[in-house]
Amino acid sequence: MTETVLQVDHVSKVIGKKTILHDVSLSVERGEIFGLLGPNGSGKTTLIRTVVGLIKETKGTITVNGFPLKEQFTSAMKSIGAIIENPEFYDYLTGYQNLKHFANMHEGVTSERLDEVIALVKLENSIHAKVKTYSLGMRQRLGVAQAILHKPALLLLDEPTNGLDPAGMREFRTYLQTLCREEGISILIASHLLKEVEALCDRVGIIQDGELKAIQDLSPNRQDQGMYVEFEVSDAQKAADLLSQEFEVTMRSHIIDVAIVKEQIPAVNRKLVDSDILVYRITPVYETLEDSFMSVTEGEHHA
Repeated sequence: MTETVLQVDHVSKVIGKKTILHDVSLSVERGEIFGLLGPNGSGKTTLIRTVVGLIKETKGTITVNGFPLKEQFTSAMKSIGAIIENPEFYDYLTGYQNLKHFANMHEGVTSERLDEVIALVKLENSIHAKVKTYSLGMRQRLGVAQAILHKPALLLLDEPTNGLDPAGMREFRTYLQTLCREEGISILIASHLLKEVEALCDRVGIIQDGELKAIQDLSPNRQDQGMYVEFEVSDAQKAADLLSQEFEVTMRSHIIDVAIVKEQIPAVNRKLVDSDILVYRITPVYETLEDSFMSVTEGEHHA
């Protein structure tokens, strides 16, 4: 049974006459990495800021780890760690001194916990160097360490890989996946980088003009969402005429694309063979995150 760590229900934010968020609903489960994907100005940062209480929602409710944000704000905030934009540190202090300073803001953060988070983000060899000597990637990792000192249930990250080179992005992605696995933390990450989100997240919400347009499951055990099946056949026209009575079918050369789920493949294959249509190849095809994103954004552009 899944446990919901973040529940956003019908949240809207209106400033003056401008709607920044419109009726956004989503959930993040325990140990899940959920991505918010959208172009700059789509509402990603506003939603993150609303979840951490920096912006007050106009309508809707937000629940964090079972605590309603409005009614039990302090308890909800204790369940959250966050990096909004770039993490800020005292550059003249060492990484360890910075973490010690932040640890004093939370009850119960022990020296053992400090060592634990330092090891999690692989900063053991540089933690006693001054932060002004850190690379951008090291600062980001120190920021994550600071955000999880108090063992939050939910980590919020807003464009965390901005400025990182490809190697740095991959390294940072590995640290986040380790956090989910070893700490059981849920992560909500906002980004405009499609490939990075696709490589990191279990599920992705596509946000455009303040509206959550679609949620796509990227996990290995996903269901047949956005699936169609390619059949390479001897007579595509005959096959299309036969199957279009029951299914959505498109045709190209000797291939027909049929909108079915995998459980229907044997029956469709038999129907083709029984109609003297030779089947040379059957290939299930899933809609990619890029397909979904382009469908949403191009649809908005042409509307």
